[in-house]
Amino acid sequence: MKNILSLILICLCSYNLVAQNKATKTADKHFDKLEFVAAITAYNKLVKNGKADVYVYTRLAEANYNIFNTVEAERWYAKAVENSKDSETRYRYAQMLKANGKYEPSNKQMELFAASNPKDSRAEAFVKNPNYLNKILARPNKVDIKNLAINSKTSDFGAMVLDNTLYITSARNSSRSNYGWNKQPFLDIYTYKIKENGSYSEETLLGNTINTKYHEGLVSFTPDGKTMYFSRESFFDKSAESNTKFSVLHLFKATKKGDKWGKVKSLAINKKSYSIKNPSVSKDGKTLYFASDMPGGFGGFDIYKTTIKSNGVLGKPKNLGSTINTQGQEMFPFISEENTLYFSSNGHLGLGGLDVFFITENDGELSPLRNIGTPINSNGDDFAFNIDASGNGFVSSNRTGGKGSDDIYAIKKVLPLCNVETIVSVENSETGIPIANATVTLLDNKGNSIASETSNANGIVVFNLECDSTINLTAIAETYKNGTLKVSGTQEETFNIELKLDPLKKIIVADRVLLEPIYFDYNKADITSQGASELNKLILIMKNYPKMVINAKSHTDNRGKATYNKTLSSKRAKSTVDYIISKGIEASRISGEGMGESEPLYKCGNNCTEEQHQANRRSEFIIVSGGPK
Repeated sequence: MKNILSLILICLCSYNLVAQNKATKTADKHFDKLEFVAAITAYNKLVKNGKADVYVYTRLAEANYNIFNTVEAERWYAKAVENSKDSETRYRYAQMLKANGKYEPSNKQMELFAASNPKDSRAEAFVKNPNYLNKILARPNKVDIKNLAINSKTSDFGAMVLDNTLYITSARNSSRSNYGWNKQPFLDIYTYKIKENGSYSEETLLGNTINTKYHEGLVSFTPDGKTMYFSRESFFDKSAESNTKFSVLHLFKATKKGDKWGKVKSLAINKKSYSIKNPSVSKDGKTLYFASDMPGGFGGFDIYKTTIKSNGVLGKPKNLGSTINTQGQEMFPFISEENTLYFSSNGHLGLGGLDVFFITENDGELSPLRNIGTPINSNGDDFAFNIDASGNGFVSSNRTGGKGSDDIYAIKKVLPLCNVETIVSVENSETGIPIANATVTLLDNKGNSIASETSNANGIVVFNLECDSTINLTAIAETYKNGTLKVSGTQEETFNIELKLDPLKKIIVADRVLLEPIYFDYNKADITSQGASELNKLILIMKNYPKMVINAKSHTDNRGKATYNKTLSSKRAKSTVDYIISKGIEASRISGEGMGESEPLYKCGNNCTEEQHQANRRSEFIIVSGGPK
């Protein structure tokens, strides 16, 4: 979106030169007037004529950066950093490498940037999380993202919906003068009616009450739909140091009467010495969020908010602080109906250019800041994001494959926006030693398997889960008793869970192996899947103790005749013995005995509950010899 940075007066690097030749002054004049296309042509002539130095290389890089020609920007930043000690030049070089998909070289430049600027928030974030790219790429959202049919070959961005009408900002108005920044027409606000099938009617250019001969930008509406806040370029007289008029972005509001917007007023918080832009009104209409490069911020543009009183008067702007704002650029805030703040930044860790981030506030506490991930974010600039309560919305981007320099993309069903990297550590409950090759299964609330992974050499399994979700886990490992765990979710970016498994020897008590009850279906002797899982533990124990001899006693409930129950229990004992022998245990080490109903756990007679009956039809495993000493 560098081709719309006429809406973004970025802090450009300045260099003091004692003398400059005429060609350099001509190029600089274009650059200072933000005519970057013409500036690139002029600086390239200096390179061709052998008159380039680090100053020219940096200016070429900056000019290409501002129109988001990432390939050329990378080329000239590479030349500039060879002899430049300017840290911001190196940071932008890293950004352009990343935008071009060169992640490893980008990280190397970030390492150099961090080494020379250890207290920079961007450096601190990188040092703390150098593998952030893999984490972002591993957390894709379940999103349908579609390039809108109404996009043009010029810049189109900032879609918002009000009363079944789509509002966009576009440079498609060929009757306007071209802007020197990118040789496209000045930006105007357009509307489209949304049809029942979701398509859009022919475009309508808002009248001259809203659109002027200069730039108009993003819009936002009050909850009643009667007031529209929007950005507009404002020009001021030349300063004492410059012969050129300068412009800033200011916020205006318009009132709707019928189907027309009028009564445009400049907001009282505007100042001619800095920009205020990108408005977003909260659901209750009491707060206005915006971006500004006013003095006292953390970097270029920061995110601010201010109160909107009942009479429309605005309070004092408040900077949202260092959790959100960096030494880079934070812009395009959007406050959702759920009070989640979305914004775009090139100062936080991202995929390249501007990325969309989000953060929530509950009871005065901020959640961890998150990158929204792919496919909403890309290697390009991704900005002007908004979303409704049903998960549908828009994002603007200059990513590869679009129709123009910036395009609007529709978002459908964003689930989930918030992911947690859940790290499960499987450990021995007695020693704390990691357990490798454990099978860890993630279950839903009904016990259905969602995902299953095997722990690595460090006993680690990683799942990506939705924020605040309840987590149900089971773990199975040889020589260990099965483990289960249920924990509440979190919004932390990384959530660490310890799942401890008891060694099988822990279920050997005195002369018995204590397994979970091995249940049989009523009036049946077949081994169930539940019974097989428990008997497998006994088999592991017998393999660990090769001299162990077991006598398996099978019991029934008291329903039916005693003689029949004796026969049934004998069949169950035989099924148990046969299963254990089938798994490689010698027949001499396992015997079975049917006890019928003679030794009930619950002596409740004919008044037993179903649970008591089930407990009575059980198996017991007596260690005859060869157990642990």
